[in-house]
Amino acid sequence: MSTVQNRLAGDRPVPDLITEVPGPKARAHVTYDETWTSPSLPRAYPIVPVRGESVTVEDIDGNLFLDFAAGIAVTSTGHSHPAVVAAIKEQAGDLIHFSASDFYLPIYAETCQRIAEITPIAGGRARAYLGNSGAEVVEASIKLARHATKRPYVVAFLGAFHGRTYGAVSLTASKAKYHAGFGPLLPGVFHAPYGHVEDLRWFDEVLFDKLAPANEVAAIIVEPIQGEGGYIVPEDGFLQGLRAICDKHGILLIADEIQSGAGRTGSMWAVDEWGVKPDILLTAKGIASEMPLGAMVDEAWGAGAHGSTYGGNPVACAAALATIDLLEGGLIANARARGAQAVAGLEPLRARFPQLVTDVRGRGLMIGIEFDSAEHAEEVQWAAFQRGLLVLECGKSAVRMSPALTVSEGEMDTALALFAAAVADVAGEHGEVLAAAKAAHAITGVEAAG
Repeated sequence: MSTVQNRLAGDRPVPDLITEVPGPKARAHVTYDETWTSPSLPRAYPIVPVRGESVTVEDIDGNLFLDFAAGIAVTSTGHSHPAVVAAIKEQAGDLIHFSASDFYLPIYAETCQRIAEITPIAGGRARAYLGNSGAEVVEASIKLARHATKRPYVVAFLGAFHGRTYGAVSLTASKAKYHAGFGPLLPGVFHAPYGHVEDLRWFDEVLFDKLAPANEVAAIIVEPIQGEGGYIVPEDGFLQGLRAICDKHGILLIADEIQSGAGRTGSMWAVDEWGVKPDILLTAKGIASEMPLGAMVDEAWGAGAHGSTYGGNPVACAAALATIDLLEGGLIANARARGAQAVAGLEPLRARFPQLVTDVRGRGLMIGIEFDSAEHAEEVQWAAFQRGLLVLECGKSAVRMSPALTVSEGEMDTALALFAAAVADVAGEHGEVLAAAKAAHAITGVEAAG
């Protein structure tokens, strides 16, 4: 157990489970939630958080958990980082809302500048548009690409996750269930194979030859490392090849860095790992720590073409500015170091449980552990939860580790030990873990996404 202390844990170790999990208050809350909350929301397992600090989360029963899910890779600076909280409080005391779509909001422009300055864009100087979420800026990028190029078609990738709104879910192809019952979806979208240099032949041999001429393709949108689709890292040369295809045919390359960006891979952006500059870059999730903010960098359209009532609200902008300071002040470097520590600690599981653990992959603190089956991945997620470690599935049969970039060496050691114990539980007591998880409705076939 971690010996790193914080104000929330005090002298208690983390994790520290003082009731069964879920505890009695958590079970009561789940019943209350299911009475009033939309059933459309998937839940991975029944944790009911009430407080958090860095990678420590306290639930409604007073149990302390080690959080390596980070709200689906959102809490980049940890839960309630003092600098982010101070920035939010100060801004809220001055001005909470004034729509930047209609008026000149000073902190909006400052945030656009800071984000644009740290973003590699193919055309050089960039400008930014701020929205409320990742899905919002994905939608904006579809509009922008078609507007700027006057072309109708957009290419996304098999395994991609870009959001749940209509345009974004039309691009999403990580699981068929996200499309089920909602067709017809946005027209003019094609899906390419992802990740291998050899896959790039699909563009000439299939898309441009048989489906759509290259001069009618507006954009290719790609997650530099796929997120919900399984934390899939492409081969070296794949992103460079996409850049070359776009350059040859006048197609815009859109990098969806909503999950992979904001320092998570040990670089500010995952595209930096391969030296690729997109035409448009999208960010959200961790760019403003725990506040709702999305950004689309490199804007080229006229007044009134797009807007948002709440996008880039002053409080979220203040959080983003504080977040960028923290990322540049050492958290990106920590992500790279702790990521290397994690991979070194996880790799032995492949030798220890070769029939269960089939791959360990990722960059920085974007780490995927592949299992031999989806059922085993769900069981490991549940067994980790039972030990006080929060992780989250992704892809068909993987579990992701995506803790805050504030995670310490000691906290990483603790998480690795707990995860190894969870894997051992599943390897040795498969039936018992499965039965417990099903009884708690943690294995439903519908998991959280993003």
